[in-house]
Amino acid sequence: MRRREFIGLIGATVAAWPRVARAQPRERVRRIGVLMHLAADDPDGQSRLAAFVQGLQQAGWAVGRNVTFDVRWAAADVEAMKRIAKELAALQPDLIFTSSTPAAAAMLQATRSIPVVFVLVADPVGTGLIASLPRPGGNMTGFAPIVPSLGGKWTELIKEVAPRVVRATMLFNPLSATFIDSYVTPFKAAASTLGMQAMVGPVENMTAVESLVATEARKPNGALIVLPDAFTELHRAEIVALTTRYQVPAINWSRSFAEGGGLISYGPYLTEEYRRAANYADRILKGEKPSELPVQTPVKFELVINMKAAQKLGLNIPPALVSRADDVIE
Repeated sequence: MRRREFIGLIGATVAAWPRVARAQPRERVRRIGVLMHLAADDPDGQSRLAAFVQGLQQAGWAVGRNVTFDVRWAAADVEAMKRIAKELAALQPDLIFTSSTPAAAAMLQATRSIPVVFVLVADPVGTGLIASLPRPGGNMTGFAPIVPSLGGKWTELIKEVAPRVVRATMLFNPLSATFIDSYVTPFKAAASTLGMQAMVGPVENMTAVESLVATEARKPNGALIVLPDAFTELHRAEIVALTTRYQVPAINWSRSFAEGGGLISYGPYLTEEYRRAANYADRILKGEKPSELPVQTPVKFELVINMKAAQKLGLNIPPALVSRADDVIE
């Protein structure tokens, strides 16, 4: 089934959940609350949620027969996440599924008893979500693909793809990237090794983003590292458009960044993280405790290069880098 058709099927299924649940009450129906950090019309958000639902279906959970969902979309609004978290906790579902660090933090504030499975969380120990990766403790567990070492890897890759770069600025929103400190250390260490200047660029809205990108464009041989937080994820298409307009090389963790016209992306298979989360949701609904399920980091990463974007920037991608790429967009 093509991606668009599958997403449409999931959307139609979600719309019918309450009606189907009432029509088939004979089997015990479990309730799952969902707090997504993106907007409801975001294609990536829809495909990731679809992967989570599909994973549960493969484990034997049928929408309307033995499981229902209460899905909320926060559109990267941290205050909305806090409000939605309280709403979902008040529903007393059997399990809550969240995406992004601020969404998980909001959920922890809202409940310490309802099991929570999270994805796309950075530094869950440092941010106080769990006690340790192998034994989380409490009511939360999940998947933490935003590993700090990526801060150094992105720096190395942007230097490799654009050798003339002498300065890199890490773009992030401090309201949603509460984990920034864990990234800055490897970022600065890699930049120092490569003889580059490392800068941090906090932004809180798209006006600030455009100002930062325009400033970088006025300086020679600069590049951007777009940190994965709820804000930059929500506005990734706009950020790509700005880096293209101002001719600034940039790297991000999501392949949709490169697919949308960005130069390069390197990070985990994000949709796969949602599918893996479905396995944990299944195990918890069947009786396992989140406190005893270890938080997992990514098992594989993908490198995507957009050759058309490189051509617009006047870059000749090294053949060795192209040969290492998982996908090359011509």
